[in-house]
Amino acid sequence: MQRLPGEWREWLTARGERGFRGDQIFAWIHKRGVLDPEQMSNLPKNLRRELTAAGLADPLRLSHVHPSEDGTSKLLLRLADESTIETVLLPASARVHDADAAAAAEDEDEDEDDAAAEDESASPEAPTLPRIAVTQCISSQVGCAMGCVFCASGIAGLKRHLSAAEIIAQVIAGRRSLPPQQHLRNVVFMGMGEPLHNFEATVRAIELMIHPDGLGLAARRITVSTSGLVPEIDRLGAHFEGRIGLAISLHQADDAKRSALMPINDRYPLKALMASLRRYPLRRRRNITIEYTLVAGHNDSVEDARALSSLLSKLRVKVNLIPMNPIAHSDLGPPTDGRVSRFQAVLRNAGLLCFVRRRRGDDVSAACGQLALEGAEPNVRFLRSQPKE
Repeated sequence: MQRLPGEWREWLTARGERGFRGDQIFAWIHKRGVLDPEQMSNLPKNLRRELTAAGLADPLRLSHVHPSEDGTSKLLLRLADESTIETVLLPASARVHDADAAAAAEDEDEDEDDAAAEDESASPEAPTLPRIAVTQCISSQVGCAMGCVFCASGIAGLKRHLSAAEIIAQVIAGRRSLPPQQHLRNVVFMGMGEPLHNFEATVRAIELMIHPDGLGLAARRITVSTSGLVPEIDRLGAHFEGRIGLAISLHQADDAKRSALMPINDRYPLKALMASLRRYPLRRRRNITIEYTLVAGHNDSVEDARALSSLLSKLRVKVNLIPMNPIAHSDLGPPTDGRVSRFQAVLRNAGLLCFVRRRRGDDVSAACGQLALEGAEPNVRFLRSQPKE
């Protein structure tokens, strides 16, 4: 399932099969979303049997769909080992112009990726009703090892990495669940887990998504969010030559305070992280997205905003401010609307592009920071930072 067309051809010819069948198999999986070899009707029966014997099958099954009142859907997916992960589908709204998760992947630029972008121009035979673009937020791990105190994904720590097949299967499951008037346009690695901690599988899943004979997503429609793994940021930029969107979970502009919120800062402090962002090979008219979760009493003061604007002053960035969403096992919470507005005003007055992310899907725990393992219990690291009196 995670082979590219050329690798399928090699696999088949090594078994005495005709190589072109590899292109057919790839199209069945990634363009049509068919993972059962018996349904691949243009393949010989003996090849279908061989694919089944080799283990080609859907690596996950849809366990439950949690629809939100705002149109967001959270899918609970169960893996072969009975682990569970979550993925979220966020339909676009004509009235949404703020920084929800889709904004990280929706920069309109004119580089060579435009040739791979979906052609949505109307033809005389096309329906008159516009199709609704959907952003899918996908997971890269079962749990998470980063231990950020405001994020539910790390409650029980890291259980295991997802394979590239399990990552791409989320996209296939998401497409299956869309109604006819919706289509997948953007994919963001902002679900459970740290995608750059699972670097090889993340890269392979992206390669599968952007292949023109499969899903055919434009590379600029994919965004990887990271808590700041500096070597892997460099590797991601080099591998895709800056075509993939980059989002940084920053959340503080002071090393000591950031380490209290995000233990990864002890390993890769702000100086190293900022240097990696300056090295990232940004395409023209693109920005790095800075994600900043506002946690009451920890990083939401005017002084924190000034420090952040100074830290980002020479970088091509846009800032998404995310008032912390409530999560189980933690009494951390968001600041008041007034403090959020004052924080945003400081950044905008410093010349930074800054948005407040509209809360979506929080009624089904699908909002930013709320994706969690089913039945997970908290660990000590998750609770180590509590609100100050």
